[in-house]
Amino acid sequence: MLACSSWLYFIVKQRNLINLREKFFKQNGGLILQQLLTGQENLTETAKIFTAEELKKATNNYDETLIIGRGGFGTVYKGFLPDNRILAIKKSKIVDENQIERFINEVVVLSQINHKNVVKLLGCCLENPVPLLVYEFVPNGMLFEYIHNENKVSFETRLRIATESAEALSYLHFAASTPIIHRDVKPSNILLDSSYTAKVSDFGASRLIPLDQTELATMVQGTIGYLDPEYLQTSQLTDKSDVYSFGVILVELLTGRKALSFDKLEMERSLVTYFLLSLKENRLFEVVEKHITNEGNAEQFKEVANIAEKCLKLKGEDRPTMKEVATELEGLRRMEKHSWVNADFNSEETEHLLAGTSNSSKYDVRNNSTDIYDSVKDHVILDLDGGR
Repeated sequence: MLACSSWLYFIVKQRNLINLREKFFKQNGGLILQQLLTGQENLTETAKIFTAEELKKATNNYDETLIIGRGGFGTVYKGFLPDNRILAIKKSKIVDENQIERFINEVVVLSQINHKNVVKLLGCCLENPVPLLVYEFVPNGMLFEYIHNENKVSFETRLRIATESAEALSYLHFAASTPIIHRDVKPSNILLDSSYTAKVSDFGASRLIPLDQTELATMVQGTIGYLDPEYLQTSQLTDKSDVYSFGVILVELLTGRKALSFDKLEMERSLVTYFLLSLKENRLFEVVEKHITNEGNAEQFKEVANIAEKCLKLKGEDRPTMKEVATELEGLRRMEKHSWVNADFNSEETEHLLAGTSNSSKYDVRNNSTDIYDSVKDHVILDLDGGR
């Protein structure tokens, strides 16, 4: 009798769990997503709808030892599928049911992106109270950690990472089927794969925008230190907002300094302000990170600084496009490679530089979407309605 009661209890519990998952699946737009994916059967790359059970097994029931990232909006877990594929599973804390259809559309559009420098969105799971996003796993962490944790990253590697990131943003702005404005470009949203190739990630704050249009936002989103001042003032979102943020990253790569440093003197706390003042006073080489001044040449540092300065113009219309930035950086990379091959070093200099390279080589290794699928630590959302 006891065994029979236990069996009945188990059956009822399982049935309730299945019903609950079906409820969440419908509530989170599962039927809409299935319909959209059915219309894209001719495409080789479509988003996969994972079951809750698949991701539970992949993460060993969301084992805390598999957490690879935390933020104000959620947690990212490392997961393993039976076919040995490794995933990054983003579990958000909150959901706005009014934004579900936009979220589903964004999943479909982002899953179609196929660029070597953009983290691939593989799919989602809708059988939980809050939808889970599933991405390819990128093993070598964030660019932020790579450049700020005492790694002596070579100028050549910095320039390559900058170029790859610029090419990714250019693709999102100009080559994606629906232009995408990232809206939270920063070093912690650029990941590095097993070969230390840059991959732009975290589209939680992104916007899918029709060509040649701007969006008037009621909520300004981004990260302090990287926010476009024009977007902050006018609430008008354009691709030039990403350009400004990328300019800050370029300065970080040149100087090794963080965008904001409250432990420094007041004039040095804002990296952008300090950098632009240094350029104005012709003191660029005082702010370039010391160990990279021994590499490359002065002209290359000046060129990167000039590109950054153009990206940081106060007016968006005065900034270059990401396509122009990517082209200029790629030109500098070619120049850098050419100067390395043809440089006329004496044997002592050559030996010294090769030793330095050896040491550093180990490190070389638009319909609107929802505002809430983001898990970054320093993310800020500013509600502008209240101030009007």
